[in-house]
Amino acid sequence: MTKQMHLNLFIHSRGHHEASWRHPDASPLPLTNVQYYADLAQKAEAGLFDSIFLADQLALGDDVARAARSWLEPITTLTAVSMVTSRIGLIGTCSSTYTEPFNLARQFASLDHISNGRAAWNIVTSWSVAAAKNFSDDQQVSHSGRYERADEFLKVAKGLWDSWGDAAMLDNRKTGDYVAYDQVHPIDHQGEFYSVKGPLNMPRSPQGRPVLVQAGSSETGRDFAARHAEAVFTAHLEQATAQEFYRDLKARVVKAGRRADQALILPGFSPAIAGTEAEAIQYRDDLNALTDVEVGRKRLSGRFGGYDFSHLPLDTPLSPDDFPDPATVEAARSRTEVIVGMVRRERPTLRALLATLAGARGHYVYAGTPEQVADFMETWLNEDCADGFNLMPPVLPKMLDVFIAEVVPILQKRGLFRTEYTGTTLREHYKLDRPST
Repeated sequence: MTKQMHLNLFIHSRGHHEASWRHPDASPLPLTNVQYYADLAQKAEAGLFDSIFLADQLALGDDVARAARSWLEPITTLTAVSMVTSRIGLIGTCSSTYTEPFNLARQFASLDHISNGRAAWNIVTSWSVAAAKNFSDDQQVSHSGRYERADEFLKVAKGLWDSWGDAAMLDNRKTGDYVAYDQVHPIDHQGEFYSVKGPLNMPRSPQGRPVLVQAGSSETGRDFAARHAEAVFTAHLEQATAQEFYRDLKARVVKAGRRADQALILPGFSPAIAGTEAEAIQYRDDLNALTDVEVGRKRLSGRFGGYDFSHLPLDTPLSPDDFPDPATVEAARSRTEVIVGMVRRERPTLRALLATLAGARGHYVYAGTPEQVADFMETWLNEDCADGFNLMPPVLPKMLDVFIAEVVPILQKRGLFRTEYTGTTLREHYKLDRPST
């Protein structure tokens, strides 16, 4: 049987290229207008995508004077989007570092009810120093500390989602029985970070629990994903590292006592698509020409926990010695490993590195025809690099429109992608088991 591809649309700014907001093909709508997100979600649903995804940040970026950002809070936005869609999954980011398990469990259970079973939580362990200062915390939580807290957070959240039995809600007007209270149980959690009595104050949601998504690829992040994640977003700049990650994570999932197919791996992929390869490359180059290298420096600094790169010349080849050791970085460690790995292999100049990162922040950037894009995706799917893709169009909505109109039919003709929805929930789209209580 042909392996089937999963597709998630990552909605970010007016596209994933750093300069997308300036491109004439980008949406004219303000990034505070919910219609922008609703329109993209409806397009993705018409294209039969599994899901859409909204990231988040908990502080104002210091590059805001010259770079566009997505502003709206994800859960609120996805709740609005759920009212104008019916099938597509809705993945929202929320920090396990700077929220409380009861609030989060209630919010995502609410979204799952409102959307009739389409909610997913992208679990992030916030690393930003600026975010820490917005939550009464003068110091950044360490990399290991964030994951220790997140493990306990997941134990509490899962307990709350499971605190109601599937048949607890009776709503029997004849007998007067509203809830079978013997099927509702407190969780009585007492831990290092959290003390939560429970139960959750709402019935079990349609999927049992929202789908759990995670994006950390460090050693600690991989172990965390193996225990908890049902879909994993990851970034790779070459096929070999994608294959290594895929095989390693699947093995860890099995070692953790789960089936390998219960953790989907979806690498980020940002294709510029045109009728000829030369036209696609020109489109990418036109975007790169709109970038601001100082915005790139600031974003690179943020990835490395505030490290100062201002002394590096733009046109001298880089070496790994120009960067902090990723093992010492308390910020986005997995992405720093991707960046330093690329520098070690290719020895780019800082200007060239910033241009690569401008395309999609360390995810795979591609330029080609619809056939070439489909070939690339098929190769990665069949050679155990991916179970599908986290699609990151460089410009929105233009490159999403082209992908749906010209790439999706090729994938469908090859038997790699659905021609209709066969389920209504995100668990059904992703072919994930429904958790038992």
